[in-house]
Amino acid sequence: MSAHAPENLKYAKTHEWVRANDDTATIGITDHAQAELTELVFVELPAVGRVLTAGEACAVVESVKTASDIYAPVSGVVTEVNEALGDAPEQVNQSAYEDGWFFRLRLSNAGDLDALMSATDYQALVGG
Repeated sequence: MSAHAPENLKYAKTHEWVRANDDTATIGITDHAQAELTELVFVELPAVGRVLTAGEACAVVESVKTASDIYAPVSGVVTEVNEALGDAPEQVNQSAYEDGWFFRLRLSNAGDLDALMSATDYQALVGG
């Protein structure tokens, strides 16, 4: 199975993706991660206003088979969360890179993006 990884995103080794737009970053989990987790039944998101450090556990996803921490791939302040996931966590399974985003933050260090992987590198990591 080939992992789908859009070229315009950056990726963390912990299977989060980042879509950067100026000083705002939208964050979710990769298609590979949601496929490994299988059917998501619950998503716990960080609070708006929370200050996150790159690498910090900040959210939790629960599937029918396991619970997993989600890590902040970059540092910043949470500005928005995807409230729709509270009622419809399956959006992550159906649309990991669009409707299934987790949260947005205002980047505190744009250099964090440089530490992340390209789509090609991420696909190599997961054997895509």
